[in-house]
Amino acid sequence: MVVWSGFYLQTKGGLCRFHLPRRDLSGENRYFYPMNQSPKKPNETRPDWAPDQPDDAFAVRVVSGVDGGHDGLPASAPRDAAQASSKRRPDLSVEDHVKGVLANERTVLARTITLIESASPHHQQKARAVLEQLLPHAGRSIRVGVSGVPGAGKSTLIEALGMYLISQGHRVAVLAVDPSSTVTRGSILGDKTRMEQLSREPNAFIRPSPSGGTLGGVARKSRETITACEAAGYDVILMETVGVGQSEITVRSMVDFFMLVLIAGGGDELQGIKKGIIEITDAVVINKADGDNIQRAKLAVADYARALHWLKPATRGWETTAYRCSAVTGEGISDLWETILRFGKITRENGQFDERRRQQTVEWVRQMIADHLMDAFYHHEAVKSMLDEVDSQVQSGSLLPSAAVDRLLGAFRSGS
Repeated sequence: MVVWSGFYLQTKGGLCRFHLPRRDLSGENRYFYPMNQSPKKPNETRPDWAPDQPDDAFAVRVVSGVDGGHDGLPASAPRDAAQASSKRRPDLSVEDHVKGVLANERTVLARTITLIESASPHHQQKARAVLEQLLPHAGRSIRVGVSGVPGAGKSTLIEALGMYLISQGHRVAVLAVDPSSTVTRGSILGDKTRMEQLSREPNAFIRPSPSGGTLGGVARKSRETITACEAAGYDVILMETVGVGQSEITVRSMVDFFMLVLIAGGGDELQGIKKGIIEITDAVVINKADGDNIQRAKLAVADYARALHWLKPATRGWETTAYRCSAVTGEGISDLWETILRFGKITRENGQFDERRRQQTVEWVRQMIADHLMDAFYHHEAVKSMLDEVDSQVQSGSLLPSAAVDRLLGAFRSGS
C-alpha cells in the first residue's frame, strides 16, 4: 500500500490535483515519473487519481526502488544499513576514557575532550572524574602559546614548527581556538584544514575548539584539554589563540612560553609596542620573512628589538627579543625551537618554570569557581523568573543597570 500526498498543478486543461507517494507501507522503495498510459509491468502500480483526458500526461506510476547503490552504500547493503551506521555509539565509562587516553587512542582522546567541553551537568561530573585520574600523568610537556594579528600566518607557522618537532622525535598536540559568532554562536573550526600535512602525522593531534564567547582568545575548557593531551603522551602543546588583539591575555595563564606572531609592513609599529599583549610576550616573531619581504622583516625585527629592550620582561630571568622566520621556506623554525628550549632550561634553573605552573593551578581553581558561580546564578529559579522583566526595564530606561544588578544579586542571595 502506498500513501499518497497531493498538490495542485496548472495544466492546459485547468487546475489538476497531482499525487506524490509519501511512504510505502509495504516497505518497498518506490519512485515516480510522468506517464499517460496504464502500467506495463507487474511491479508498477497506478495511483488512485488519473487525468480525465487521455492526452493529459500528469499521472504517475510507481515502480520498485533499489536495495542499495545509493547514499554511499554498496549495492548489496541491506535496506537499514544507513540507519544502522548512524546509530549512536555507546558511552564510554570513566575507566574507558582514562585507559584510552593513557594508551593514546586518538578517538578516545577526542571523545574525552568532547566530554570535557560539554555543558551538560552529567558530562561535567563525569569529566571531573576522568581528569582526576589523568592529572597525575600530566604536566610533562612544554606548553607554547601562539597569538598574533589575523593574517600573520599563525596556523602555517604552527604546522611548520610541528613538522619540525615531529622530525626531531617529539609528539605534538595543537589546540586551535576559533572565534564563535556572536549571532549564531557557531564556529567554522577550519584551522585543521590549514594544517594539511601536520594533520596526517600519526604523532600529531589537532583539536579545533570554539571560543564560545570566552574572552582572552581561548576556549573555556582549554586547561582541562591540555591535561588530557599531556596524559596521552604529547610532550609539546601548541595553543593557537583566535588572534583578537591586545585583550588576548588569558592564554598567558595556561602556557610556559608565549610568542606573538606579527608581520612586517602591517602598519604603525608603535601600535604594536603599546602596553598590552606585548608585555606578556616571551618572543616576538616576525613571520613571512621570505621573498621580497625579507628586508622589511629585518627592519621590523630591529625596531621591535629596540623597543623590547625598554620593557620589563614577561618572565623573570628571560630577556624578550624579536625573531624572524618563514613558515613557507622553513627558515628560522629550528632557531625558534632552540629559543623555546633555552627558555625552558633557564626558567627551570631559576625556579620560574615551576613557580608559574603552581600559579597557573591556582588561577585554574579561581576560574572554575567563577564558572560555577556564573552557572549557579543564571540557573537560579528566582533569577530566571525576574531576569526578563529586569532586562526590559533596563532597556526602557526605567531601571538603572546598577539597580538591576543589586536586584538580581539580592534575589540570588536570598534564595541561596
